[in-house]
Amino acid sequence: MLQKVVICGVDTSGLPKLTAQENEELMRALKAGDERAREKFIIGNMRLVLSLVKRFWAKNAQADDVFQAGCVGLIKAIDHFDLKFNVKFSTYAVPMILGEIKRFLRDGNSLRVSRSIRDTAYRILKVRERIEERDEEATIEKIAAEMQVKEREVVYALDAISDPVSLYDPVYNKSGDTLELLDQLCDETQSDEIWTERVALREAISRLGERERRILQLRYFEGKTQTEISAEVGISQAQVSRLEKNALGCIRKEIS
Repeated sequence: MLQKVVICGVDTSGLPKLTAQENEELMRALKAGDERAREKFIIGNMRLVLSLVKRFWAKNAQADDVFQAGCVGLIKAIDHFDLKFNVKFSTYAVPMILGEIKRFLRDGNSLRVSRSIRDTAYRILKVRERIEERDEEATIEKIAAEMQVKEREVVYALDAISDPVSLYDPVYNKSGDTLELLDQLCDETQSDEIWTERVALREAISRLGERERRILQLRYFEGKTQTEISAEVGISQAQVSRLEKNALGCIRKEIS
């Protein structure tokens, strides 16, 4: 499949390559109503569609059908693109092409969402838009209250029409440098502040006596009860409780 050259009757190996200047000139011409420029622009940007289609060839879908869906997305992007956007056409087009391909794959999937749920979801989107037009945050609570439905119905309907995305989906493309969704994710558990707190906590624990460290290990890392710790350490449950409280107090003083 990856070696396929002819897709939908198009010899992809012979697709032309347009320069940035040619793209801009053709876009201005087609927006002025030049049909020949429009046709040339579409053909000249089919390589963009092809590069995106290759991601989906392993999804048990015919390459011809996926490529055709991508071309529909390309044409929609051309129709909706405005020169005033001040962005490269490819930057604007990629999300629309991917959206059309995913819509095609979703509609052809055996798992279908009922019409009633879809209708509910689209009403939710309209309500959300109205709320945002009032410069308010469109929370689940506000949407549910305005629609007079339960919050879980809003969440369920929105989830039903949500397409899964890949961490490698492009969200921005400039000068050939693609920014993927993965690039925008961060590990909040590894921030400098948390790392510093962990170091301080480790040092505070190291200053405790051996028995106090043992009690904290059994209590908070192994999840044992004070009664279980009492039997294991060989002291009363009351002593375990007192030593635990004293140890926690010392730690708080150290890291505060």
